[in-house]
Amino acid sequence: MLQTTFIRDNRELTIAGLTKKRFANAESAVDLILNLDRLRRETQQELDSILAQSNAKAKEIGGLMKQGKKEEAEAAKAETASLKERSKALDEQLKKIETELQDELVKLPNLPHESVPEGRTADDNVTVLEQGKKPVLPEGHLPHWELIKKLDIIDFELGNKISGAGFPVYKGKGARLQRAMISFFLDEAAKAGYTEIQPPILVNADSGFGTGQLPDKEGQMYHATADDLYLIPTAEVPITNIYRDVILQESELPARNAGHTPCFRREAGSWGAHVRGLNRLHQFDKVEIVQIRRPEESYAALDEMVDHVKGLLEKLELPYRILRLCGGDMGFTSALTFDFEVWSAAQERWLECSSVSNFESYQANRLKLRYKVEGKTQLLHTLNGSALALPRIVAALLENNQQADGSIRIPQALVPYCGFDRIG
Repeated sequence: MLQTTFIRDNRELTIAGLTKKRFANAESAVDLILNLDRLRRETQQELDSILAQSNAKAKEIGGLMKQGKKEEAEAAKAETASLKERSKALDEQLKKIETELQDELVKLPNLPHESVPEGRTADDNVTVLEQGKKPVLPEGHLPHWELIKKLDIIDFELGNKISGAGFPVYKGKGARLQRAMISFFLDEAAKAGYTEIQPPILVNADSGFGTGQLPDKEGQMYHATADDLYLIPTAEVPITNIYRDVILQESELPARNAGHTPCFRREAGSWGAHVRGLNRLHQFDKVEIVQIRRPEESYAALDEMVDHVKGLLEKLELPYRILRLCGGDMGFTSALTFDFEVWSAAQERWLECSSVSNFESYQANRLKLRYKVEGKTQLLHTLNGSALALPRIVAALLENNQQADGSIRIPQALVPYCGFDRIG
């Protein structure tokens, strides 16, 4: 959430940033917030003045009573009662203004970093790196949704029977490959200095608000209404919320955490050729890396996280590219996002497999996540990234590593985790 002090001091910059994010009616939204903020400050000032007068009158009454000036004391009491009524009305007015101001603030997305390119859609994202050679597949190669049937390693029909579309069942070497990749990703995160966390996969509304999923993404989240809990769309939510309402000491920074969880996304309205097989699911596994950093360190940390994801993809021997997202394609809470995509040889298209983002102080302001520096508290910066999401990595591994004999070669880095070097 943006801070009112920042908006007040940087009106034009805020409007420009919101416009780059393709936020509708940016100027009127900012001016509404500034008017509410002005009214809040004026009301608070008047309330403070009334309370000060009331306190002074209370002392005055005591003095008048001691002096035996009963009539004057009664008049002062009547004036005090009037001041109390006024202060009560002002307090209620102030709460109403503060609620309205908060409601308007949470509608604003984070402002984009200055390096974010202009643009409206994914077509306007900028490729900053393309790495790896695209494989030449043998004759008779198949897309992954046909390979998994042929090899009997992932069963969508069985998942549909048990739960519904988008909930696959992993079997045999398919299940072992999943487990191998999770262990590999977690081990690589540990080597990079991340502490492993196993968080809950159900969170309350306060947690959803803290990281910005609520009230922005209710339609994408599964909601257990009886308990008012939400199935997580990513481990970012519970891991980052570890630090909600926390003041960290300098000695506790930086904080680096990693966790594997299943992730749940309703993906309402998603269909078509590009969401076949593992391309888009309602439930999938992901390893997430999360950092809490001092503001001056956060962009160096972002580069570090990007390098970590690059290293994973290179060890998996997958061709990949990195995109700097444009203003119109960025997430609501992000200040700068790099998307990673792997090449899907059988589909002949790029598949997104990771987003790595710096949220600056946007989430921290919602979370009330601060640290003490020179006796003062300041907001921290939060960052996270997928390291990695499994489904599209599995799709690319299966498609890209098809051999002439119909088997699938397993990348060397995964062999010790899988216990086999081929499927089929």
